[in-house]
Amino acid sequence: MTRTLSWKLVIDSADPHAQAGFWAEALGYLVEDNSTLVEQLLAAGAVPEAITTHAHGRRAWLDLAAARHPDDPYDPYDETSGTGLGRRLLFQRVPEPKTVKNRLHIDVHTAPGERDAQAERLVALGARILRSVDEPGGSWLVLADPEGNEFCVN
Repeated sequence: MTRTLSWKLVIDSADPHAQAGFWAEALGYLVEDNSTLVEQLLAAGAVPEAITTHAHGRRAWLDLAAARHPDDPYDPYDETSGTGLGRRLLFQRVPEPKTVKNRLHIDVHTAPGERDAQAERLVALGARILRSVDEPGGSWLVLADPEGNEFCVN
């Protein structure tokens, strides 16, 4: 029997909520809404107020925020969690800054002829263009997100 595995890409971050917001806008994703679960756990006294915050207009975890594809389902075992399955980016707060080049990065694919316009849109959201690559196998732009994580726009 073949089992389908779900996954998420976890990215270290100084500001998980800003990163989730940037990537949600960049990819047409949604910032996950965990507010129902957070509020339930606070009301039950199961978690302290100190590990929560208000972000994107609702209660959220202080050190975690995620962006998920709008067509992907929620966790079928706990729909109140707001946790998405499928194409999901989870940003977790870490104390240290990014210091070296990514070993893993996101490639953003655009429609033919749209690369430069999409790159401009991403720059307006807070990214910056690092360089243009033109090789026999193709051409793309290397950008950095607001926290300096490199990604490519093809």
